[in-house]
Amino acid sequence: MSDTDDPEVTAELPDAPFHTTGTDHVTIWGSNEADTLAFYRDLLGMPLVLRQPNLDDPSQTHLFFDTGDGRILTVFVGDRASNQGGQRTQTGGVHHLCFSLDPERYEDVMDALDEAGKRYNVFDRGIFHSLYTTDNNGLVIELSADKYDIPDDRRGEVLATAQRLRVEDGADYAKDEHLAAAIEELGLDVEQYDLPEAESGVGGVE
Repeated sequence: MSDTDDPEVTAELPDAPFHTTGTDHVTIWGSNEADTLAFYRDLLGMPLVLRQPNLDDPSQTHLFFDTGDGRILTVFVGDRASNQGGQRTQTGGVHHLCFSLDPERYEDVMDALDEAGKRYNVFDRGIFHSLYTTDNNGLVIELSADKYDIPDDRRGEVLATAQRLRVEDGADYAKDEHLAAAIEELGLDVEQYDLPEAESGVGGVE
């Protein structure tokens, strides 16, 4: 299928019966409480803001973590061993979760993962930097850092503009030059972050 046959990419709201107002929370099926706290609270630094029974299955505990902006990750935990291997994701499954990082702390994050003995890969994804590791359940966790200090309410507009520019350029994916050109076209005065060198393009967790 050519780009001309693809659905329209735009920051405009679609003609739909209603529109969501944001992400409230994502819930994953986890292993046990101790390992979950060790990864999400003690390594990634997410506060545990609520702990109660799973209301659909009181034999399980429901942990609520603040991911950093008031949006919540919740985990059902029980008496299950953690998964040190990867996961085989099928249709309907979750491929990975992505959390934002402070770009100025990017190298500190890598140092912390090294200290914790966590394997990870770092890639320049064109429109942002991504670090990939796995949690205690074998779920792929992406930690991304923005290249530019783009206001949240303009992010969709910038990405949609970068999409148009990359199609016009015939590029396979949106690259840094498309993002920079989109920011310039939209007249945004934003800060560019100093991020470490990283392999470009495709790739993922080892």
